Amino acid sequence: MINNLLPLLTYENIYLIANWGIIPFWLLLIFFPNYQITNFLSQSVIVPLLLATGYIYLSYTIYHEGNIFDGFELYSGLDGLYSMFANEVLLLIFWLHFLAISLFVGAWIVRDSKRYFIPKIVTIPSLILTYFTGPIGLVIYWFFRIFFAKKISLND
Repeated sequence: MINNLLPLLTYENIYLIANWGIIPFWLLLIFFPNYQITNFLSQSVIVPLLLATGYIYLSYTIYHEGNIFDGFELYSGLDGLYSMFANEVLLLIFWLHFLAISLFVGAWIVRDSKRYFIPKIVTIPSLILTYFTGPIGLVIYWFFRIFFAKKISLND
């Protein structure tokens, strides 16, 4: 059965599944942050583990092709980064990385907003910005958090 699925695991299909598949979890965080299903699905390790599975599969394909470091120029300047992202597999690996980390941050925002009794309507813009821009949404939430928690803390 797995051999029948392997032809479907094209880079494009992995991208589409991950990209569209993450949206329901974000919608749960945005619209139903206090529900048990959100806690189970969006605030657990389930989705990051699924994304990590794709990450591992893609890493294995690079390894299997014998060019594990081909095009990996992360620290050689912007030209190297541009060159690296021209490699479809490396670009997809980093996209899965971004999706996983962004969802993790979004789940943290929801848990933290419950802790400090921050209204859902205030966290929604932060969650949307976190989905699209990652760190900008986190910074916006942090400013809201300072106002509602009435303290500045950098290590919670």
